[in-house]
Amino acid sequence: MSSQLFSPFRIRGDQLPNRVVCSPMCQYSALDGIASDWHLLHLGSIAISGVGLLIIEATGVEDIGRITPGCPGLYNDEQEKAFTKIIEVCKKFGGAKIGIQLAHAGRKASASLPWEGGQPLTLRDGSWDTIGPSAISFDHGWPEPRQMDRQDMERVRDAFVKAAQRSIRMGVDIIEIHMAHGYLFSQFLSPIANQRKDEYGGSIDNRMRFPLEVFSAVREVWPDDKGLGIRISATDWEEPGWTLDDSVYFANVTKKLGCDFIVCSSGGNLSTRPPVANLGQGYQVPLAAKVKIETGITTMAVGMIRDPVYAESLVSSGKADLIAIARGLLYEPGWTHRAAEELGGKIFYPNQYKRAMPENWSRAFPTRKKIAAE
Repeated sequence: MSSQLFSPFRIRGDQLPNRVVCSPMCQYSALDGIASDWHLLHLGSIAISGVGLLIIEATGVEDIGRITPGCPGLYNDEQEKAFTKIIEVCKKFGGAKIGIQLAHAGRKASASLPWEGGQPLTLRDGSWDTIGPSAISFDHGWPEPRQMDRQDMERVRDAFVKAAQRSIRMGVDIIEIHMAHGYLFSQFLSPIANQRKDEYGGSIDNRMRFPLEVFSAVREVWPDDKGLGIRISATDWEEPGWTLDDSVYFANVTKKLGCDFIVCSSGGNLSTRPPVANLGQGYQVPLAAKVKIETGITTMAVGMIRDPVYAESLVSSGKADLIAIARGLLYEPGWTHRAAEELGGKIFYPNQYKRAMPENWSRAFPTRKKIAAE
């Protein structure tokens, strides 16, 4: 039986060679928002790893929307030029479609790098003022963001549109709008962070209003033959908060507006860990499964997925259409090669690596599959 994980999948005009997705992973290695040589090395290695879709990390649409000073941006020509070169290299030598995650951190912006503590920057460290749906701090010790007014919303909306237009010129195939992990749009969706009294707060329809305005504006300028999706925190894990039922409702609305896929992550509006019994492999899969079953939209499962057989079962059982791997690829850059070998799938190999394909390997070193059979 052929592998479902390594079967092709179409998102609008682009056919992914398989269902393995490299999840956007912050590298905190940009300078003034400009992608660096590290990004060329990091993204280039993943582009040739056999994944079907490579999504570039959370990229701020304006300077105050970056999580840290080391996060990339897409709001000036230098940033566009740097990304264009990296994408050209990835497409020239790799086999993956290229996506980018456009983002705004909102009240969780202006933080130090994770290996420097990940806490709010001080004035001495170059902090900047943050914005959010309400003037509510993320956590104790975090600054109070300025509540966004209509002018702020229009500026942020237009920044997403301009970043999408830059993405077209850069050769990006697919856009994922970041609406998860307690960043700006997640803040608007969740009653934990959004306590506005106007038409952008209160009811779920009001809290959805601004994220939907931005999504629609991006969809209008993004080509019809290119995929546009979102990443959501399908639950805040806390009450009162955003719930899985809210996510199903939101997914149905975005689907009607032209959303092609939803990545179902969770949490982020609170600093506490999710109160779930098992944070191991697959703890977020039920979120993607419910959204997929109840809406019919394409979903991507994510969260500590490491076992190829388990990933295969998620696709073959219909719990998710795509499998996003993040830390697993950082820990094991050859994960996709190993998974294809174990599952009998065929994936892209650059010419320079083809002599290392299992069928070309020396008889003295049998493949894992042969070892298992013996």
